[in-house]
Amino acid sequence: MASYHLSAQLVKRSEGRSVVAMAAYRAGARLKDERRGIDVDFRRRRGVVHTEILAPEGAAEWLLDRESLWNGVERMEARRDAQLAREINMALPHELSAEEQLALVRSFVLEQFVALGMVADIAIHAPVVEKGDDPRNFHAHVLLTMRQAGGGGLRRVKTREWNSENMLARWRAAWAARQNETLQRQGLAQRVDHRSLAVQRSKALERGDRVAAATLDRVPEIHVGPKARKASRLLTPKSKVKLVGRNLKKGKRPLRYFEFDQGSRREWNMRTLSKNARAFGKLVARTEVRLTRAKQRLSRYDRLLGVHSYPGPTFWWKYPRPVDLGAAFSIHAARCAHARKRRAQLLRIIDELERLFLALLGIREFTFMRHTVWANRLRWRRVHFLAPLPGRGRVRSRWLPS
Repeated sequence: MASYHLSAQLVKRSEGRSVVAMAAYRAGARLKDERRGIDVDFRRRRGVVHTEILAPEGAAEWLLDRESLWNGVERMEARRDAQLAREINMALPHELSAEEQLALVRSFVLEQFVALGMVADIAIHAPVVEKGDDPRNFHAHVLLTMRQAGGGGLRRVKTREWNSENMLARWRAAWAARQNETLQRQGLAQRVDHRSLAVQRSKALERGDRVAAATLDRVPEIHVGPKARKASRLLTPKSKVKLVGRNLKKGKRPLRYFEFDQGSRREWNMRTLSKNARAFGKLVARTEVRLTRAKQRLSRYDRLLGVHSYPGPTFWWKYPRPVDLGAAFSIHAARCAHARKRRAQLLRIIDELERLFLALLGIREFTFMRHTVWANRLRWRRVHFLAPLPGRGRVRSRWLPS
């Protein structure tokens, strides 16, 4: 199934970042970082399938050269805490081909970023299965300038409107709409949604889709980035007390992380998945009981309509003698009409319950599968052997189960 992701972050010099180095890493290229006086070389990086720079019409030619562009951005920023660029990370539908993914990213970037005057440096990455990447993890990195581009280069003043939360919300909604248009055009049934699970569930209840509302009633997982993955692989994270704040009178205040983080992000997701699996298990059992009772009531109405569909020998035992034939037929017709009405209602209820049961069963199994994946990832640690390899003078390391 297609999954939605679009996040934005600022490239800040105060965090020790260099936008030239980031561009080289995303593009898998070698660039000269003029500010730091070094060459950044990531040409051996695997998984980079396409790179290009898109600029507004009439922009200066040097903006289309990656090294000139980002070194120019670095020269324009004099502050130590300068915001150098904005990066957009987007997940791509793995159901699409490479050409369709490229066309999707290109059209979205041109419409939402380049049309506003930004210069966009695009890098599309494919998963490297040999490194343990998820084979569905196709994604794109888009580095954006924070100044509008023109014939003379970049403006001296930054466009602050691009930093608003409303702008980010508009980009997220537009990315979901553009993906769904592409998936529908390719004849695929998958769809994505940029809204939270709670909002999606409330909208499903408003339109009367109880199956979708039930499957959306779960606790969301949290994102596990590369730093968190590396930390949990190397060793078991331990929560500590950290002193924060700059109050001159009271001093720094302690933050007791062990009281609220309860382990690593991986362990948090495992607990979340276990909680969701238990909740869905209860819903499956409850739905199965309701389905069984509805089928039992349906069988009673079927027997009623089958046995008493016309007045016969069994029919007359239901009424005292002597009997008014007209009244007996009226009573029988009313009972059959009521039974047919209730039977039609039960058929609709059973159909909805069966769809709900299958949907809950499927998402519970998917939750169990994801829990197993996280458990297997936690089970492996990098173990270092201090003894050097024969004929070599370096430390040997490999992955072993903990």
